[in-house]
Amino acid sequence: MNRPYNFSAGPAAIPEEVLQRAASEMLDWHGSGMGVMEMSHRGKEFISIYEQAEADLRELLAVPPEFKILFMQGGGLAENAIVPLNLSRAATVDFVVTGSWSQKSRKEAAKYAAEVHTAASGEASGFTTLPDPAGWQLSRGASYVHICSNETIHGVEFHELPDLKSLGSEAPLVIDFSSHVASRPVDWSRVGLAFGGAQKNIGPAGLTMVIVRDDLLGHALSACPSAFDYRVVADNHSMYNTPPTWGIYMAGLTFQWLKKQREGALSGVAAMEARNIAKARLLYDFIDASPFYVNKVAANCRSRMNIPFFLQDESRNDAFLAGAKARGLLQLKGHKSVGGMRASIYNAIPLAGVQALVDYMQEFERQQA
Repeated sequence: MNRPYNFSAGPAAIPEEVLQRAASEMLDWHGSGMGVMEMSHRGKEFISIYEQAEADLRELLAVPPEFKILFMQGGGLAENAIVPLNLSRAATVDFVVTGSWSQKSRKEAAKYAAEVHTAASGEASGFTTLPDPAGWQLSRGASYVHICSNETIHGVEFHELPDLKSLGSEAPLVIDFSSHVASRPVDWSRVGLAFGGAQKNIGPAGLTMVIVRDDLLGHALSACPSAFDYRVVADNHSMYNTPPTWGIYMAGLTFQWLKKQREGALSGVAAMEARNIAKARLLYDFIDASPFYVNKVAANCRSRMNIPFFLQDESRNDAFLAGAKARGLLQLKGHKSVGGMRASIYNAIPLAGVQALVDYMQEFERQQA
């Protein structure tokens, strides 16, 4: 089957090899007589799936032993509440607002923290730049500092995580890495907690990954539901309540696929980073050289995963999208809050898919000239 290229921002493309494997195991997983969706989450069959997925994620992201990996539910939006319920200690929390998702995070945290302080914001630029960390106004004694390390809608990305200690803050850094998890390595020496929904780069919707340093466990507010208390979830190996078993299984298959990826001498996430840099460069270079399309994000913080762009004449948007769909290039319409177009080129999108998009964009530009 010649499948189209799906540029959806999430739920998003899943590697075809992963889908084929899941299809082959749908009715009978490894001779168990059960599909994964039918298994008890406490049975030996699913426990083996869970343990392998956790081990592979730890290996892929080089997660240090002093961090717990939690498989939860609710997506990034739920974590916007669950993080302050666990980490705010009813005190001040700092936010660096760089787009739509960090705006949502800040708004939700205000329900649980004593004070939510905006340490920096890129709103004045229309979220096309990242505020320089040297100018962040960090609070003394903040419970944590929150950033969205890749903004899915506005297409800005921290290519280097901030070093809070060098900025004079002892607060742990919380990162929402939903839309670029496993696309590049993580510097865990600068992170206290990372969270992300799986539905962009890891698998289907329903699974949320939380990676949290041990010393940040055990501080939940009394109002925090037990199922959302990181200490309770960690002590019960993500099975205090029934976990998203299918999502964990699919993520595990994606982790196995990631481990097999190669780019020259690189493997795993390092190989994916090299591939993602090449894909993003191909598309950005074409857009920058064209008088017909424009990307408004500053070059030093452009996302490798989510690339918004606009036609200079937006009356041609519908024709562009119709032509793209006819050529098997799907889900290119930009988010309703910003308009235009957006190509999400996650790990599952090959370089050939980005080249097909560029070829179409060239063709459309010629036709409209």
